[in-house]
Amino acid sequence: MDEQQYSVETPEQIDLLYDIAGIGSRFLAALIDHVLIGIILSLLCVVAALAADRLTGGLDPILVAGIFGIGVFLFLCAYHIFFETTWNGQTPGKRVVGIRMVRTGGRPLGFLGSTIRNFIRLADFLPLLYGIGALVMFIDPRSRRLGDLAAGALAVKERKTVTLAMLSGPEAEASPPVPAASELTIPNLAAIQPDDYRVVHAYLQRRASLGFETRRRVAGLLLDGLQARLGYAVHGDTDAFLLRLASEYQLFHRPPEATPAQTTP
Repeated sequence: MDEQQYSVETPEQIDLLYDIAGIGSRFLAALIDHVLIGIILSLLCVVAALAADRLTGGLDPILVAGIFGIGVFLFLCAYHIFFETTWNGQTPGKRVVGIRMVRTGGRPLGFLGSTIRNFIRLADFLPLLYGIGALVMFIDPRSRRLGDLAAGALAVKERKTVTLAMLSGPEAEASPPVPAASELTIPNLAAIQPDDYRVVHAYLQRRASLGFETRRRVAGLLLDGLQARLGYAVHGDTDAFLLRLASEYQLFHRPPEATPAQTTP
């Protein structure tokens, strides 16, 4: 396996292959996030400056500067923790670049993991502008900084497709066969390729044996790829849509029924 890839085998023995995010993509994501943070902090500073006399009257300027520095660091951590927890390992910058943080083993980063990696950000920042963090990322084969190592976290690229190989594995109890639909209701069904159908069908056959998190993740990846093919967004129950799509695909590609040859008198 490529050293820039990370493979996780789920309890259902499905291999999930992640592409590791390199220093370049992580730097770009961090740049976007820090620009957003800078804009927000600038607005907050304007508000604080208007009320400065009332808030800091009589306080030592050094103390005020110290409080401000601590506040900036806490805001920086809170920004990342909030988004990484609510957006499943992503911040606005990471979402734009197409990367996310996961725990080793492929589990979601979660609140605790995000808190650990972000509060150790202070050590990564030393001596200046993420000096230690950048050095550790250059040394680590998976481009992790100190906070990532402490939290057992890893930056990976968003995977937009699911392959048939990901759903292969030891035989498991299969779901009932997908019957062909009686009518077509899904627009642009002709855009669905045979490989798309085979992967969807393999997922539907194995979904009963998958754990909730694996099932949700694989179904989400499938839906992302199908929406790109179809050219529109799909809302509602993902499994119900995948089942409907597989059924209508069979109907759409079913050979026409043979008609008896007519003989001339």
